[in-house]
Amino acid sequence: MSKLETNTIDTISGTSNLTIGSSNASTITLKSGATLTNFPANTAEFLSYISTSQTGIGDGSWTKVTFNAESYDPDGVFDNSSNYRFVAPSAGKYALYTNISPYDSSTDIEEYALAFYKNGSKFTSAIWQKNSGNRLKYANLSTSLVVDLSSSDYIEVYVYINTVDGGTTDIEAQSGIIQNWFGGYKIIT
Repeated sequence: MSKLETNTIDTISGTSNLTIGSSNASTITLKSGATLTNFPANTAEFLSYISTSQTGIGDGSWTKVTFNAESYDPDGVFDNSSNYRFVAPSAGKYALYTNISPYDSSTDIEEYALAFYKNGSKFTSAIWQKNSGNRLKYANLSTSLVVDLSSSDYIEVYVYINTVDGGTTDIEAQSGIIQNWFGGYKIIT
């Protein structure tokens, strides 16, 4: 075994690929505590949630969910004060996920759908419908996906709720519990 001591390893002039190891190498080991730098950063991540109940959701219509608080958003990619949307800071693949639990104290929920809207148009949804008379006062629905986004594309979450009596429904916030959320992160490829 031999030891190579140097400060910089670079490609030969006129080439752009640098290979470490040969067909015999299967493991590259770093010393304990070593730091690797200049790798792509996962620079878009957020988790928003509802901290104040969203009340009066109309029966039989798509309604935007107003996620008004954040657990984390280090890059400022989620607007939790006016548009309630995630805006992609750069092009790439993004993993998105959401969970909403509407509540109707006066009647039962017959149909409930949850959708991601991209740039103002619905592009994916998950649906729960009553089955043989089964109805709920509480409903819980989650959905997730990986999607290609361009810089400045935006994603919003909408709900559709149909009740027995045609009344309004609420999405409740519980103190100290994140029950209704929307989050995501960029996938490094």
